[in-house]
Amino acid sequence: MTRATLDKQPHDVATMFDDVAERYDLTNDVLSLGQTRLWRKEVAKAVDARPAQKVLDLAAGTATSSQPFAQAGAYVVPCDFSLGMLRVGKQRHPWMPFTAGDGMKLPFKDDSFDAVTISFGLRNIQDTSAALREMYRVTKPGGRVVICEFSHATWAPFRTVYEEYLMRALPPVARAVSSNPDAYVYLAESIRSWPDQPALAALLQDAGWSKVAWRNLTGGVVALHRGFKQS
Repeated sequence: MTRATLDKQPHDVATMFDDVAERYDLTNDVLSLGQTRLWRKEVAKAVDARPAQKVLDLAAGTATSSQPFAQAGAYVVPCDFSLGMLRVGKQRHPWMPFTAGDGMKLPFKDDSFDAVTISFGLRNIQDTSAALREMYRVTKPGGRVVICEFSHATWAPFRTVYEEYLMRALPPVARAVSSNPDAYVYLAESIRSWPDQPALAALLQDAGWSKVAWRNLTGGVVALHRGFKQS
């Protein structure tokens, strides 16, 4: 098992991420040309975690994405279904409450979190709509969701260049820096097949979220979607 396929069987995806856990953060920095750090900062601003708030960070991996929320004084729960990722994260941040969980059936009570966020993980969950409904269930009334995900570049010439990079340049770069380069072929394919910004916004609304909006980053290569659970 070296890579998952686009039908996204949970066990296959989890195994794939287990295989890349050790060098995952480094590989992402290289493949994104350093943009991941900028994107994380924008996620932290959008979540706007406050002291004593409870934040659920889904698809948290090694919890690199969780650190800004903890530094803001929030109680953050890094959750992932890759045990390999969680093990590496626990070694790096032993004080954090790492939790194994499937995005389609979260191991938390209703109305538990002030904010739920997921970065670059929603497209790896088998049933996107089920995941959005689960996020809604565990969010407190008045709480918010922030989704950071690869999306569709808004300028056609740039979109062509970007898609060429994904399918032609990304695999050889991944071979140079990743412990499982074939995994990044799957990731490139999953990015190309992902819904565009309005389509994801519609899925959020269908799941019950209100005041849904999005903001493009890096020309739409990444989009930040946000929604609220009505009080």
